[in-house]
Order: sequence, then C-alpha cells, then structure tokens
Amino acid sequence: MQSNFKKFLPHLVVILLFVVAALAYFNPVLQGKKIFQSDIVQYTGMAKQQNDFRAETGEETYWTDAAFGGMPTYQLGAKYPNNYIKELDLAIRFLPRPADYLFLYFIGMYILFLVLKVDYRLAFLGALAFGFSTYMIIILGVGHNAKAHAIAYMPLVLSGIFLTFRGKYLYGFLLLTVSMALELVANHFQMTYYLMLLVIIIGIVYLIDAYQKKILPQFFKAVGVMVGAVVIALGLNATNILATKEYADASTRGKTELTINADGTPKDNKTGLDFDYITEYSYGKLESFNLFIPRFMGGSSSEAFPKDSKTVEELMRMGASPQEANQFVGQIPMYWGDQTFVGAPAYVGAIVIFLAVLALFLLQGRLKWWTVSAFVLTLLLSWGKNFSGLTEFFIDYVPMYNKFRAVSSIQVIIELILPILAVVGLHKFFCTSLDDKKRKESLLWSAGVVGGITLLFILFKSTLFDFASPYDSYFRDEMGLPFVDAIREDRMALFTSDAIRSLIFVLLAAGVLWAVIKGSLKNGLAIAALTLFIVIDLVGVDRRYVDEEAFVQARAVDQPFQKNGADIQILEDEDHYRVYDATVNAFNSGRASYFHNALGGYHAAKPGRMQDLFEFYISRGNVGILNMMNVRYIIVQNKNGGPVAQRNPYANGNAWFVENVQPAANANEEIALLDSLDTKKTAVINKEFLSKIPTEKIERDSTATIDLFKYQPNHLVYESSSKTPQLTIFSDVYYDKGWNAYINGEPAEYFRANYVLRAMVIPPGNNRIEFKFEPQVIQTGSTISLVSSMIFLLILLSGLYFVFRKNEIANK
Repeated sequence: MQSNFKKFLPHLVVILLFVVAALAYFNPVLQGKKIFQSDIVQYTGMAKQQNDFRAETGEETYWTDAAFGGMPTYQLGAKYPNNYIKELDLAIRFLPRPADYLFLYFIGMYILFLVLKVDYRLAFLGALAFGFSTYMIIILGVGHNAKAHAIAYMPLVLSGIFLTFRGKYLYGFLLLTVSMALELVANHFQMTYYLMLLVIIIGIVYLIDAYQKKILPQFFKAVGVMVGAVVIALGLNATNILATKEYADASTRGKTELTINADGTPKDNKTGLDFDYITEYSYGKLESFNLFIPRFMGGSSSEAFPKDSKTVEELMRMGASPQEANQFVGQIPMYWGDQTFVGAPAYVGAIVIFLAVLALFLLQGRLKWWTVSAFVLTLLLSWGKNFSGLTEFFIDYVPMYNKFRAVSSIQVIIELILPILAVVGLHKFFCTSLDDKKRKESLLWSAGVVGGITLLFILFKSTLFDFASPYDSYFRDEMGLPFVDAIREDRMALFTSDAIRSLIFVLLAAGVLWAVIKGSLKNGLAIAALTLFIVIDLVGVDRRYVDEEAFVQARAVDQPFQKNGADIQILEDEDHYRVYDATVNAFNSGRASYFHNALGGYHAAKPGRMQDLFEFYISRGNVGILNMMNVRYIIVQNKNGGPVAQRNPYANGNAWFVENVQPAANANEEIALLDSLDTKKTAVINKEFLSKIPTEKIERDSTATIDLFKYQPNHLVYESSSKTPQLTIFSDVYYDKGWNAYINGEPAEYFRANYVLRAMVIPPGNNRIEFKFEPQVIQTGSTISLVSSMIFLLILLSGLYFVFRKNEIANK
C-alpha cells in the first residue's frame, strides 16, 4: 500500500498544481467574480424562459417561446432523463468557471502524455503548454464554452485510442467509452468532427504500419474494440444526439426547400451552409506565422498601439491633443490580415514550435507521421477561401463538412498536436539511449531553422511585408498618406518586438538543451527551466487578451440585462404576445428573449423557415409578417436615442379564423404569396396540406370566437365556439417533430400555413383545443441512454472482476 501511494504521489501533486494554476490564472473567481463572456450573455437571454420554467415547476420544457417565435431547447441547455454521463462531467468540472475548463485542458493532456509513456515531469510541461495556448484561453474569454469543453476532452479520447492500439483492450475500451461520451456531452459537434478527422489520419497511419509489420489482425481487433466503445458512447448521449439531428434538419444547418433568394436570384440549394458563410473566417496563409510570433499580423482586431506610437505623434502633429490622439487610435486596427474579426492570434508558443521542429529531427515512426499529416491538412483547411481548391473539395465531397462555418477554427487540431509532437520529441531528447552527436545535430539544425527564419523576418521585414490593411484606403483618403505610413510603422513595431521576443525564447530553450548535452545542467532542472519559460511565454501573451479586467461582479453575468423603459412598459401587459426589438439586429440578439416572447434571438442554428421570413420580409420592415406572428410591441428608438415600446394595434392575436385559402405549389410560392397578403382573412396553404381542409370554400362564422385559455411554453390551451367548421390559424411556429394537437382530449390533425404557422380545422360547437410539446425523440433517446448505461456498467464490473481474478491468481 505504501509503495502504491509513493507511486501515485507525484501525480497527485501534479493534479494539485493544475488546480492552483487554473485558479491562479482566473484568480478573480476566488472573489466570487465571474468572467463576462459575450456569447454566454446572449445564451443567458435565450435560455431564461426555460430556466425559469424549470425553477418554478421542477419540470423540463423542451420548447421555448422566447426566441424566433418558438424553437426547441435542445441546443439551449436542455436537461434529459438518464443522462448519467452528464453527471460525471459536472463532477469533473468542480472548479468555478472558467477555471474548470482550464483544469480540464491540463488533466486531459497530462493523461495523454502518461499513456504515451512520457516522463510525468514532461507530461506536466506539455499539459501547461496545451492549456495556456492562446486560442484555448481566448475562447474562454469570449464565452465559447462548448467549444472549450469539447477541446478539453480531445486528449482523453486519443488516450483511449492509443491504449487500444497498444493491445490494452479492456482499459482502452473503458477509457475510450467514457472519454468519447464526455466529448459528446460537450455538445460542440464541429470540434468533435475535427477530432474525427484527426482520428481518421491516425487510423490510416496505424493501418499502413500494421500492413508493413504484418499485424493486420491486431489492428482490426483494436478497431473493433474502438467501434464498440464509440457505439456505447453514442448511446450514452443518444437523447442529445437524436434531438439535435432532428432539429438540425429544420434549422439553418439543414436543407431549405427554397430555390430563390429574397432578391429573386437563384439560390444555391445545397444541404448545409453556403461557401461564403463557411469561409467567412478564413486564415491567411501568411497569417499562419502568428502560431509562432503572436503579433505577426498585428494581433487582434482591437490591439493596443505600441508605447511610442508614430500614429499618435502624427495625430498630434496634425493638431490633436494627446488625449484626443489616444482616443482616436482606438478606432484604428493594428491587425492587418484579411479576416473579418480576430479576438486574438492563435499563438501556440515560440518554445513549443521550436521543440516541435526539434522533434522532427529526433523522431521516427507513427507519431511523427500522423502529427505532420494532421498539421499539414488542418493548416491548409484553415486557410478556407485562401486555399479554395481543397476547401471546395471538402465542402462538396466530404460528408458533413458543409455543416460548419468558421473554417479557421480547425486550427484547434494544430494547437492539440504541436504540444504532443514537442513533448514526445523532448522525451526522446532526454532519452539515455540517444547519443550526444544526434542531440547536437538535431538541436543545431532546429535552432538554425527556427532562429534563422525569425532573424530573417526581423532584418528584412520592410522588404518582405508591407504591413498594409484592407482598411488603410479609408484612412489614406481621410487623413493622408503620412498618417497611413505612421500606422504601418506602428504595425511594424509590434511585429518586430514580438519577433525578437520569440527569438529570445527560442534561444533560451536551445541554451537549456545545449547545457544538458554539455552536462552542465541536470535533466530535472532543464525540464523545470523549460516549463518556466513556456509558462512565461504563453501567459504573457494570454494576458494581453484575457486578464482580471474581463471579470465582473457575479450579478452582472447572472443578470446581464436590465429592464429599460420599453421593457417596463411592455411587461405591464400580462397577456400572451410577442415582441420585436428593432433597435438592434433582432435575429442576432438575445436581449429581448431575456424579458419577452421575442420574435428574434441569438443562435448559431436558427429555425430555418424563420430565418427565411427574416431575410424576405422582417428585415425589410414588413409589418404584415409581424402581425401574423402576434407581435404586439415593437421596440424602437425615440428622438433621444432611447428605447421605447410602440404598441402594434394590428397584431392578429394568438389565433384567428380565416375565410380564404391561397394554394401554393411549393415553398417558393408559399413565401412569395405572403407579400401584401391580408393574413387576417386569407391563409397560404401548401398543396401537400390542402387535403386536410374538408371544403373548398370556407364559411366564416362571424359569431365564432377562439381564445387562449391557458399558456405554458410547452402546453397551449384554447377554447373556441362556432356554428360551422372553422379554418383556424395559430400564431405559433409549425414544428411537427413533437407538437401534438388535441380537440376535447382526442388527437387532432394540424398542418402548416403561411410558411411557418400552425393551422387546424376546428369543428362546430364548443371545443377545447390543446397543443402539447411531447417530443418522442426524448423518450426514445433516454431509453437508449439507460440501456447503454446498463451495458457499460456491466462491462465495467466484469472487467474489474477479470482484473481482480487475474491479480489474485498471479499472487498465488
């Protein structure tokens, strides 16, 4: 027992140090503060209704009426039955956010290095290098929590794969099942998709190796074990996966039935997103050097100017005061790349890059080839439209690639594999079986290549680069050429200072390793020195973009939106209606959803038909569409610029009877016929639903009434009275994958009208009409999750028994 404790003591110390490092970087969490994340602020607005419903009733609503006129909550933090893997995930993330994700970065990568049989001290170094990589920190700063969550579990998934390939089938199966299940719990399928691409590359390299070594049976056995693990992991997450797939088909990520754009031009009707949207954030080829030199292209889109700014001097020469000059430069981008917006450079670390290059000279075999292959592929794909041939091929022929935007984010694979390559190479460098000649040659070559390129950049920067931004023409026209020259000098200054900075760290690392070769520095001290230099390097850059100033009092995060005069005015009306906020881009803001049943919202996968309505009509101020969506209040700006609520007296209400039907042959006609349509009297019905209307002519009963009697987001109850059957339109979004209709307790049919709404023929007499959101996918998924959990538990217990018996027999 004492021996086992000593064996695990170093790892326990490392885990404790990870906790300390995570809390130290995000130390304001110890004061009860929270990081202000822009994306999470929007999510808070979108999810408030369902969270309030859960708090008030103790139940889960899988539908929210607070966004886009209504949508499922599957991608808004819905909680599912039998989701035990989520409970495990929450237990692992025990630290305050976002320190919990930083800790996950560390511990996942540490375990991977141990699986790769790397010395625990080097594993500690590599885990810190991975966790403090600038991209990993900046996504926490802006609130891409799901992305960070998925990235953090990537090393654990690779750990299970490598254990299995090594022949540790039981341990590999168990670890891969749990890690893959946790990866899927993170619910960021784009990151998981990129991980899949990496795993495919690893699989190809291992297949080639198995063929050359004539061990194909072992390879396919390992693959079979891994397939079983992934199947159970999918089962553990069945509810979320099935629900997400179901909704995705109806979202902007699915295939639209429209073949025309809002302006009448032909629509590229492909499944998935269009090329321009996918490649909007494409990394520049030259910009890729900011993996090594952080401000190679000026850093972020809001980068601070150098201390002795030539731009400030030029402004003062033009007559501005120092205060005016410093205020004005905040509007001038130091970033001179082509991307729309950059929160921070994807800096991996000068030392990490140097050590990765060193590894190329030291390593042979599978790890070298899958890391190099993955690096090349993901770098080329991150260039997007700047390397359009490959990108178009993947969009057109690689399944699901066209479902994801922001292609530059595939560089997370680079940020994952470079520390792996660097640390495994470093482990090889310290290996006693490696002769000094090989060490010296490799060190000199890697230092010469990396240092030489950096020195070349420093000495010939003005010849190699023009430091020109696409926005410079505006400043040249407004302020003159000398002013633009001053801006470019400032960009050059940032470039030079960071290039020198990277060169210094490379020389420091090379010096440490040279001292090891010469015998003047022990391995332990060398590892400690390299760890210190890497942390100083990465944290120094990280804190330019995410530091204590990003934290605020917890209330500002928990309650990010405060009522204004318009909100107060609207909330006095306790009826059921919708609100449209015209003071912002309503379809890219979660503020209105925080207080009201909003027509707009903020989401990466908006309901597809609502987005179509927005593009065709709502964004162009078509009040008729707002009427049929029961928008009773429109928030506008008054003459002083403040928000004010305008009551819309023409809103159609929650439900109404119509007397005319306008048939539509297809989706194009459906949406086109809404233009100037009197939605109070006429309904547009697609031909596929015409058979559900029993009479060709609708007889409107002028005495008929229908009222919303009871309202919950997932349960609507209407009461109607009429002498004849009535074609009724409801101002609620049509979504037949879960909404069930009942008349007087008996199931009833409903169908789509006006492109997005629900419609129903109500029989004569007094009737009680109910709509209940009862998604079958939740029941099906939760059953699969329960069965998968039982299967995994059975395998786990059987495996433990097998190991126990094996050890018992071995000890006899």
